[in-house]
Amino acid sequence: MKTPADIITRLQLMSQDGTKSDRRLAGLVLSDLDFASKAAISEIAARVGVSEPTVTRFCRNLGCEGLRDFKFYLAQAIAIGAQYLSPEPLNRDVREQRIASAITEAAISAMQRATENLDMKALVGVAARIANSGNVLCIGSGGISSMMATEMQNRLFRLGLSALAQVDGQLQRMYAAVATPETTVVAFSVSGYARSVIEAVQVAQQYGAATVAITAPDSALAKAADTVIHFQPLEDGNIYKPTSSRYALMAIVDMIATSVAETRGPKVLENLRRIKQSVNTLKVDDPRLPLGD
Repeated sequence: MKTPADIITRLQLMSQDGTKSDRRLAGLVLSDLDFASKAAISEIAARVGVSEPTVTRFCRNLGCEGLRDFKFYLAQAIAIGAQYLSPEPLNRDVREQRIASAITEAAISAMQRATENLDMKALVGVAARIANSGNVLCIGSGGISSMMATEMQNRLFRLGLSALAQVDGQLQRMYAAVATPETTVVAFSVSGYARSVIEAVQVAQQYGAATVAITAPDSALAKAADTVIHFQPLEDGNIYKPTSSRYALMAIVDMIATSVAETRGPKVLENLRRIKQSVNTLKVDDPRLPLGD
């Protein structure tokens, strides 16, 4: 029997396209997840007005072996996505001001939390290693971590370092396979369980590369890397706005980049001047603008 990967989606489809009894049962479950996850088969049957064998067939139509199996997958779905299934009603009063405050305050709070728990001695040590590396491989998988890998490359190349970001899992392993003792691998993973990133770190270590993980404490990636900068995201429960964790992670990237720049010293200035000069090709003559665009 095929295991239901997403029991909620199956319930939603069955509530529209199933038999009459299946539609009623699916509607009951979706409208009262707590009851459905705890009630006995007799209680579910009585609530909908069907027989107990009908409830069993309903579970099997969903890809489950029976009610117990169905409740197992339902409990998993509730634990993972309950906040999205029964969200708090939106307060639309003073919406514009509320949205602006929610984003900025959460970003500031996330960065402050990251700073409070940050081991700056470890961070400065990582920056010193990067500053003296022959090349730097930045890797990450997923929305936030892949973006941070690319941003780390963006910060380092202008300091005169050979930096490359890879967000494709297969390419991460391939580039790790040509690492040398002069290579530093900087691996990002918010969860610490991105398989391709962990495997790339392990491959690079085989060839003598130094490996750094910016990830959750005690995660698989943290255990695999030589050096770890701990990053533990803490969300505020607002499911409508993007995660604020990426601001905190970006702040850590900037701290590393600043420390690398200071470690390398005045020799980075010529590269920065050249990049600033290149902006003139865009006919933009404002020295206050950032490097690049």
